[in-house]
Amino acid sequence: MTERNPPPQRLRDLALLRRVRDRIDREYARPLDVEALARGVHMSAGHLSRQFRLAYGESPYSYLMTRRIERAMALLRRGDLSVTEVCFTVGCASLGTFSTRFTELVGMPPSAYRRQAARSTAGLPSCVAKQVTRPIRNREAPPTGRG
Repeated sequence: MTERNPPPQRLRDLALLRRVRDRIDREYARPLDVEALARGVHMSAGHLSRQFRLAYGESPYSYLMTRRIERAMALLRRGDLSVTEVCFTVGCASLGTFSTRFTELVGMPPSAYRRQAARSTAGLPSCVAKQVTRPIRNREAPPTGRG
């Protein structure tokens, strides 16, 4: 929103939304759901979801899964954990959901990413590798050309 003088309630909501986003960033590996996040800032789950989407362009759940996938990408590049171990380390309870969301954001399954990342980021500092391999947010990965 680009209001010149937003109402006090909107400012309060924005501060609370920032707290929710910061909590997701910190606690992405813990079991989090929209209801728990909403309780933490004394909002209803529906209000939190609507306001979060307005402020950040995606739902709290989508933001959480993006954080988890970003961390999973780093762990997969490191190469010392299996895909299943990575899934549970980043807080996902279902390997199927993790693999599906990973593929949507990154454009390939986690196992393929692990193989490719080892080759494509060899020799890069981890801070550079993280930036160039960041998942796509708010849209799916482009098609890979396979039919």
